[in-house]
Amino acid sequence: MPICVAVPKEVTAGERRVALVPDIAARFKKMGVTVMMEKGMGDNAYFPDELYKDIEIAETAAELYQKADIILKVQPPTEAEIEQMKSGTIVVGFMSAHKNPDAVAKMRDKKITSLAMELVPRISRAQSMDALSSQAAVAGYKAVLMGADLASVFFPMLTTAAGTIRPAKVLVIGAGVAGLQAIATARRLGAMVEAYDVRAATKEQVESLGAKFVEMDVKAEGTGGYARELTAEEKQQQQEKLAEHIAKSHVVITTAAIPGRPSPKIISTAMAEAMATGSVIIDIAAEGGGNCELTKPGETVEHNGIKIHGPLNIPSEMPVHASEMYAKNLFNLLGLAIDKEGNLNLDMEDEVIAGSTLTHDGAIKHEPTRQAIEGNAVVREDS
Repeated sequence: MPICVAVPKEVTAGERRVALVPDIAARFKKMGVTVMMEKGMGDNAYFPDELYKDIEIAETAAELYQKADIILKVQPPTEAEIEQMKSGTIVVGFMSAHKNPDAVAKMRDKKITSLAMELVPRISRAQSMDALSSQAAVAGYKAVLMGADLASVFFPMLTTAAGTIRPAKVLVIGAGVAGLQAIATARRLGAMVEAYDVRAATKEQVESLGAKFVEMDVKAEGTGGYARELTAEEKQQQQEKLAEHIAKSHVVITTAAIPGRPSPKIISTAMAEAMATGSVIIDIAAEGGGNCELTKPGETVEHNGIKIHGPLNIPSEMPVHASEMYAKNLFNLLGLAIDKEGNLNLDMEDEVIAGSTLTHDGAIKHEPTRQAIEGNAVVREDS
């Protein structure tokens, strides 16, 4: 009997992305897999039921959970959802274990296998499964549009009857996937763009997009594509140098975030106050508390004439393309676990599968999460 891949509606408020789009549903069908979805699952992402051909549509989530072998989600499953799952079910999605310790413990106790998309190893072989990168690309693009919308100046240079208007100055802090997409988008809109990252290796990438790299002596290459934590002396040096460039910028976009950890505070209140009135900070690291001391997650605040915008779940604001990319990430990951006959073969010796596994066979496999939950400690943001 073929395995059943099932997709319920997202229950998290404000989440518009979906874990399955029509094209990927068809590709699952070609693999010999039974595909099932809850009625109206794709509506918030503008994928109505009629676009999903030849798949079973469940009237309720409860019906779906009882038949599912693999469940695809965007947001972490709630405890109520986990309660409806069969023992041995595989659930794949973002898990945010540091924010949902009770849900993780419940999946462990029900012997549910959970694959966390944020844990997919950042190696060449897993690039097509890297949902953090695909969703960061959306966030970086959208952040620039937010900045342009809130800015008090034009982005491009304009020659008008009233004279020539110089282009806006945009500073992007953090040159990961989101930052590079922000740089490219700001350049497309005609802005003068500078960018900074503590990883010196990003200089070439920044310059290839037509931006100027802000250089300083601080070098902080870390593991897994992330930067290591700076020393107190390095932070002071970084802030002094950045303060000069922030003060001259019309729009600053900050992207320095590490999943499961608080966002580093890079822009102090004093640095923000040194900007010209009418300037804007778009802090897309707001999910982790923000890179600016003045950021209030989910809000736009104005301080001394400076707007600080702390958007949450930016990819959900572009649900069509964000969902298409995310669904492909899921499909590619499950391609390692479903054979050509549509049978399930979850190989725990595979480094991608093993690295992505949060819970399996009654155990928490992600060691920091295991220590936090089973060591009778509170799961902290920096776990």
